[in-house]
Amino acid sequence: MSVPSWSLRRALRALRAGGIIAYPTEAVYGLGCDPFNEAAVRRLLSIKGRAMSKGLILIAAHFHQLRPLLWPLDEAMLAPALASWPGPSTWVLPAAASVPAWISGGRDGLAVRVTAHPLAARLCALFGAPLVSTSANASGRRPARSALGARRALGTQVDYVLNGAVGGDAAPSVIRDARNGRVLRAGAAA
Repeated sequence: MSVPSWSLRRALRALRAGGIIAYPTEAVYGLGCDPFNEAAVRRLLSIKGRAMSKGLILIAAHFHQLRPLLWPLDEAMLAPALASWPGPSTWVLPAAASVPAWISGGRDGLAVRVTAHPLAARLCALFGAPLVSTSANASGRRPARSALGARRALGTQVDYVLNGAVGGDAAPSVIRDARNGRVLRAGAAA
């Protein structure tokens, strides 16, 4: 599905203005914002009914968008993540000291993914930075799998819904801790 350029421009305008958008990812519709805009992140967490202490996933078009947010990494620790990207694997990697608590949940790790979804990757590339990526739903509810589902679930709480097809994955991304290899959430790539 080709997305009109005006639609991407509206999504980017909303993000740059501190807004919240819904957009397709590998398995479900994601809810996102500029992770460096504290007010936007707090608003997103409020919409979801999610505690800041849980932390958030950041997606990017390329690893270079994530590298400044990470502690200098041992190549052996980084290799499995790089081998799985782009793809439906989210990795918790050591966070740089400068990463705000509203992104990391106050933890020393940061959940990151180089997305394989072409529209989500294009959005990150055009935005020029990673985006928050959490499922488009209130916590405890089923995630939306379409633009219509996101609109029904979130209504006017979201500033823009970017219409597009989700990827073919049946479940959200697997989350692994690169520091110890533990699977934190089973998912599409498990």
